[in-house]
Amino acid sequence: MSALPKPEIRVLKARPATAAALAPYGQLLGYNPDVEPMPIDFYAGAVKVRRVVDCVMDDQLELPVVTVNPRPLELRWMERHTRHTQGFIPLGGKPFVAVFAPPNDQDIPDLDQVEAFHFDGQAGFMMKLGTWHDFPYALEENTHLIVLLRREATDGLVRDNVIQNEVIGPDLEKKDIVQRTQVLFRVEL
Repeated sequence: MSALPKPEIRVLKARPATAAALAPYGQLLGYNPDVEPMPIDFYAGAVKVRRVVDCVMDDQLELPVVTVNPRPLELRWMERHTRHTQGFIPLGGKPFVAVFAPPNDQDIPDLDQVEAFHFDGQAGFMMKLGTWHDFPYALEENTHLIVLLRREATDGLVRDNVIQNEVIGPDLEKKDIVQRTQVLFRVEL
């Protein structure tokens, strides 16, 4: 039996997660003083409502709280959703890393456009439709995140949709990048 070829290693230097840096992939989800409050006059001005991100959801919204613990900063899978804009909101202010590639009409992400971002735990993000991504990487134990997504996407990971280490569902494509391309991304902080 022949050994599998060793994958090509590509190193991603995690950039600070700023609104400008995340623009190709989505929007920073947190307080933004540049967004004007809506003209809602209840509570004598004590409550100010700002729409800071665009959210697309055409089915049952789910808000699971996930606990993420540190794992190797190596990217094996990337996934995308075409029916909703998935978001992640940190709880407790713990930092994390997220990896993205822009939406495309290909079967896998453009590997030359994969980027890593370091979030300080004060804000999350809302992705554009079709943005390729991996699940965030915790930098500290017991990092808690609220995930905004369609119930169908979550169910797709736990049902019989997993075939040869990948998932294909109505609103979820999770691809094994290493298996398909022989490229392994490693993230450096």
